[in-house]
Amino acid sequence: MLTADYDRLGLRAGDRLLDLGCGFGRHAFEALRRGARVVACDMAVPELAATTETFAALQSAGEAAPDLLACAVNGDATRLPFADGSFDRIIASEVMEHVPDDLAALDELTRVLRPGGTMAVTIPAWLPEKLCWAISEEYHAPFVEGGHVRIYTEGELRRKMQGAGLDPGGAHLAHALHAPYWWLRCAVGPTNDTHPLVRAYTRLLEWDITSAPAVTRVTERVLNPVLGKSLVVYATKPVRSTVRV
Repeated sequence: MLTADYDRLGLRAGDRLLDLGCGFGRHAFEALRRGARVVACDMAVPELAATTETFAALQSAGEAAPDLLACAVNGDATRLPFADGSFDRIIASEVMEHVPDDLAALDELTRVLRPGGTMAVTIPAWLPEKLCWAISEEYHAPFVEGGHVRIYTEGELRRKMQGAGLDPGGAHLAHALHAPYWWLRCAVGPTNDTHPLVRAYTRLLEWDITSAPAVTRVTERVLNPVLGKSLVVYATKPVRSTVRV
Protein backbone atom coordinates (compact mmCIF):
# COMPACT_ATOMS: atom_id res chain seq x y z
CA MET A 1 0.00 0.00 0.00
CA LEU A 2 1.87 3.03 -1.31
CA THR A 3 1.06 6.60 -0.33
CA ALA A 4 3.62 8.52 -2.38
CA ASP A 5 3.31 8.65 -6.18
CA TYR A 6 6.69 7.79 -7.71
CA ASP A 7 5.88 9.55 -10.97
CA ARG A 8 5.16 12.81 -9.14
CA LEU A 9 8.30 12.28 -7.09
CA GLY A 10 10.25 11.92 -10.34
CA LEU A 11 11.99 8.70 -9.29
CA ARG A 12 14.27 7.22 -11.97
CA ALA A 13 16.42 4.11 -12.08
CA GLY A 14 19.76 4.83 -10.45
CA ASP A 15 18.43 7.58 -8.18
CA ARG A 16 19.54 7.61 -4.56
CA LEU A 17 16.40 7.48 -2.43
CA LEU A 18 15.98 7.93 1.32
CA ASP A 19 12.88 6.39 2.89
CA LEU A 20 12.70 8.18 6.24
CA GLY A 21 10.56 6.53 8.89
CA CYS A 22 10.48 3.48 6.67
CA GLY A 23 8.68 1.17 9.12
CA PHE A 24 8.64 -2.22 7.46
CA GLY A 25 9.80 -0.72 4.16
CA ARG A 26 6.80 -0.54 1.83
CA HIS A 27 8.03 2.55 -0.03
CA ALA A 28 11.66 1.40 0.02
CA PHE A 29 10.78 -1.94 -1.59
CA GLU A 30 8.91 -0.35 -4.48
CA ALA A 31 11.75 2.10 -5.07
CA LEU A 32 14.21 -0.81 -5.18
CA ARG A 33 12.00 -2.64 -7.68
CA ARG A 34 12.10 0.48 -9.85
CA GLY A 35 15.89 0.45 -9.89
CA ALA A 36 16.67 3.07 -7.25
CA ARG A 37 19.53 2.85 -4.78
CA VAL A 38 17.70 2.81 -1.47
CA VAL A 39 18.48 3.71 2.12
CA ALA A 40 15.69 2.91 4.58
CA CYS A 41 15.99 4.88 7.83
CA ASP A 42 14.05 4.47 11.05
CA MET A 43 14.53 4.62 14.82
CA ALA A 44 12.91 1.20 15.36
CA VAL A 45 15.58 -1.53 15.16
CA PRO A 46 13.20 -4.54 14.75
CA GLU A 47 11.57 -2.93 11.70
CA LEU A 48 15.00 -2.24 10.20
CA ALA A 49 16.01 -5.88 10.66
CA ALA A 50 12.86 -7.04 8.88
CA THR A 51 13.42 -4.51 6.10
CA THR A 52 16.98 -5.74 5.56
CA GLU A 53 15.72 -9.33 5.24
CA THR A 54 13.10 -8.29 2.69
CA PHE A 55 15.68 -6.36 0.64
CA ALA A 56 17.75 -9.55 0.41
CA ALA A 57 14.70 -11.64 -0.47
CA LEU A 58 13.67 -9.26 -3.27
CA GLN A 59 17.14 -9.34 -4.79
CA SER A 60 17.44 -13.12 -4.42
CA ALA A 61 14.06 -13.58 -6.12
CA GLY A 62 15.09 -11.39 -9.04
CA GLU A 63 12.54 -8.66 -8.22
CA ALA A 64 15.40 -6.17 -7.90
CA ALA A 65 18.90 -6.00 -9.32
CA PRO A 66 21.32 -7.79 -6.97
CA ASP A 67 24.00 -5.08 -7.31
CA LEU A 68 21.77 -2.17 -6.26
CA LEU A 69 22.37 -0.47 -2.92
CA ALA A 70 19.67 -1.52 -0.46
CA CYS A 71 20.40 -0.92 3.20
CA ALA A 72 18.69 -0.03 6.46
CA VAL A 73 20.08 2.62 8.83
CA ASN A 74 19.11 3.51 12.37
CA GLY A 75 18.73 7.27 12.64
CA ASP A 76 16.94 10.25 14.18
CA ALA A 77 15.04 12.52 11.78
CA THR A 78 16.43 15.61 13.52
CA ARG A 79 20.07 14.41 13.27
CA LEU A 80 20.37 12.37 10.10
CA PRO A 81 23.64 10.42 9.71
CA PHE A 82 24.14 11.42 6.07
CA ALA A 83 26.27 13.99 4.25
CA ASP A 84 24.82 17.08 2.61
CA GLY A 85 23.13 16.37 -0.72
CA SER A 86 23.30 12.59 -0.35
CA PHE A 87 19.94 11.82 -1.99
CA ASP A 88 18.14 12.57 -5.25
CA ARG A 89 14.71 11.71 -3.83
CA ILE A 90 13.28 11.46 -0.33
CA ILE A 91 10.06 9.97 1.01
CA ALA A 92 9.03 10.84 4.57
CA SER A 93 5.77 8.96 5.00
CA GLU A 94 3.69 9.50 8.16
CA VAL A 95 6.71 10.77 10.09
CA MET A 96 6.31 14.49 10.78
CA GLU A 97 3.24 14.12 12.98
CA HIS A 98 5.36 12.05 15.38
CA VAL A 99 8.35 14.41 15.62
CA PRO A 100 8.19 17.09 18.35
CA ASP A 101 10.73 19.27 16.52
CA ASP A 102 9.39 18.95 13.00
CA LEU A 103 11.25 22.09 11.89
CA ALA A 104 14.57 20.43 12.71
CA ALA A 105 13.50 17.32 10.81
CA LEU A 106 12.56 19.35 7.72
CA ASP A 107 15.87 21.20 7.91
CA GLU A 108 17.70 17.87 7.98
CA LEU A 109 15.71 16.46 5.08
CA THR A 110 16.48 19.58 3.06
CA ARG A 111 20.17 19.33 3.96
CA VAL A 112 20.57 15.73 2.76
CA LEU A 113 18.55 16.31 -0.44
CA ARG A 114 20.67 17.40 -3.40
CA PRO A 115 19.88 20.75 -5.07
CA GLY A 116 17.26 20.04 -7.70
CA GLY A 117 16.12 16.91 -5.87
CA THR A 118 12.53 16.22 -4.83
CA MET A 119 10.82 14.85 -1.75
CA ALA A 120 7.37 13.61 -0.82
CA VAL A 121 6.14 14.27 2.71
CA THR A 122 2.99 12.45 3.76
CA ILE A 123 0.99 13.27 6.88
CA PRO A 124 -2.49 12.46 8.20
CA ALA A 125 -4.99 14.71 6.45
CA TRP A 126 -6.57 17.37 8.65
CA LEU A 127 -10.26 16.33 8.67
CA PRO A 128 -9.87 12.56 9.23
CA GLU A 129 -7.18 13.20 11.85
CA LYS A 130 -9.25 15.86 13.62
CA LEU A 131 -12.12 13.40 13.97
CA CYS A 132 -9.83 10.68 15.33
CA TRP A 133 -8.52 13.03 18.02
CA ALA A 134 -12.07 14.11 18.88
CA ILE A 135 -13.36 10.54 19.20
CA SER A 136 -10.60 9.14 21.39
CA GLU A 137 -7.80 10.57 23.52
CA GLU A 138 -6.19 7.12 23.35
CA TYR A 139 -5.40 7.59 19.64
CA HIS A 140 -2.59 10.13 20.02
CA ALA A 141 0.15 11.44 22.31
CA PRO A 142 0.60 11.80 25.21
CA PHE A 143 -1.52 8.69 25.83
CA VAL A 144 0.36 6.85 23.08
CA GLU A 145 4.12 6.97 23.59
CA GLY A 146 5.66 8.19 20.34
CA GLY A 147 2.19 8.90 18.94
CA HIS A 148 0.91 11.83 16.91
CA VAL A 149 1.82 15.16 18.51
CA ARG A 150 0.07 17.55 16.11
CA ILE A 151 -2.64 17.85 13.46
CA TYR A 152 -1.39 19.55 10.31
CA THR A 153 -3.22 21.63 7.79
CA GLU A 154 -1.82 21.58 4.28
CA GLY A 155 -1.02 25.27 4.58
CA GLU A 156 1.02 24.72 7.75
CA LEU A 157 3.09 21.97 6.15
CA ARG A 158 3.74 24.09 3.07
CA ARG A 159 4.86 27.06 5.17
CA LYS A 160 7.24 24.87 7.16
CA MET A 161 8.64 23.36 3.97
CA GLN A 162 9.24 26.83 2.58
CA GLY A 163 10.94 27.84 5.83
CA ALA A 164 13.32 24.91 5.42
CA GLY A 165 14.30 26.15 1.95
CA LEU A 166 12.05 23.95 -0.19
CA ASP A 167 9.67 24.85 -3.00
CA PRO A 168 6.39 22.99 -2.29
CA GLY A 169 4.52 21.87 -5.39
CA GLY A 170 1.66 19.49 -6.09
CA ALA A 171 -0.34 17.59 -3.49
CA HIS A 172 -3.01 14.93 -3.28
CA LEU A 173 -4.98 12.86 -0.78
CA ALA A 174 -4.81 9.06 -0.50
CA HIS A 175 -6.34 6.08 1.33
CA ALA A 176 -9.94 7.23 1.74
CA LEU A 177 -11.03 3.71 2.72
CA HIS A 178 -8.76 3.92 5.75
CA ALA A 179 -10.41 7.01 7.27
CA PRO A 180 -13.64 5.29 8.39
CA TYR A 181 -11.56 2.34 9.62
CA TRP A 182 -9.68 4.59 12.04
CA TRP A 183 -12.85 6.36 13.15
CA LEU A 184 -14.24 2.93 13.98
CA ARG A 185 -11.04 1.98 15.80
CA CYS A 186 -11.20 5.16 17.86
CA ALA A 187 -14.89 4.59 18.67
CA VAL A 188 -14.37 1.06 20.05
CA GLY A 189 -10.89 1.70 21.48
CA PRO A 190 -7.74 2.14 19.32
CA THR A 191 -6.17 -1.04 20.73
CA ASN A 192 -9.32 -3.18 20.46
CA ASP A 193 -8.29 -5.48 17.63
CA THR A 194 -10.84 -8.16 18.46
CA HIS A 195 -14.03 -6.14 18.02
CA PRO A 196 -16.15 -7.86 15.31
CA LEU A 197 -16.56 -4.69 13.22
CA VAL A 198 -12.84 -3.94 13.42
CA ARG A 199 -11.97 -7.47 12.37
CA ALA A 200 -14.42 -7.31 9.46
CA TYR A 201 -13.07 -3.96 8.25
CA THR A 202 -9.49 -5.22 8.62
CA ARG A 203 -10.30 -8.17 6.36
CA LEU A 204 -11.79 -5.74 3.81
CA LEU A 205 -8.62 -3.63 3.78
CA GLU A 206 -6.40 -6.70 3.53
CA TRP A 207 -8.46 -7.92 0.57
CA ASP A 208 -8.18 -4.50 -1.06
CA ILE A 209 -4.39 -4.39 -0.59
CA THR A 210 -3.72 -7.92 -1.82
CA SER A 211 -6.30 -8.10 -4.62
CA ALA A 212 -6.80 -4.45 -5.69
CA PRO A 213 -10.34 -5.15 -6.98
CA ALA A 214 -11.86 -2.61 -9.32
CA VAL A 215 -14.75 -1.82 -6.98
CA THR A 216 -12.53 -0.62 -4.14
CA ARG A 217 -10.02 1.10 -6.42
CA VAL A 218 -12.75 3.14 -8.10
CA THR A 219 -14.46 3.88 -4.79
CA GLU A 220 -11.23 5.14 -3.26
CA ARG A 221 -10.38 7.32 -6.25
CA VAL A 222 -13.79 8.96 -5.99
CA LEU A 223 -13.59 9.46 -2.22
CA ASN A 224 -9.92 10.46 -1.92
CA PRO A 225 -10.45 14.20 -2.56
CA VAL A 226 -12.90 14.35 0.35
CA LEU A 227 -11.98 11.58 2.80
CA GLY A 228 -8.36 10.73 2.00
CA LYS A 229 -6.64 9.67 5.23
CA SER A 230 -3.20 10.82 4.08
CA LEU A 231 -2.06 14.08 2.50
CA VAL A 232 1.01 14.00 0.26
CA VAL A 233 2.90 17.22 -0.55
CA TYR A 234 5.77 17.17 -3.06
CA ALA A 235 8.60 19.70 -2.88
CA THR A 236 11.83 20.51 -4.71
CA LYS A 237 15.09 21.82 -3.30
CA PRO A 238 16.13 24.81 -5.38
CA VAL A 239 19.58 24.72 -6.95
CA ARG A 240 20.29 27.72 -4.75
CA SER A 241 18.56 26.83 -1.50
CA THR A 242 17.72 29.23 1.29
CA VAL A 243 18.46 28.77 4.96
CA ARG A 244 15.90 29.01 7.77
CA VAL A 245 16.23 32.24 9.76
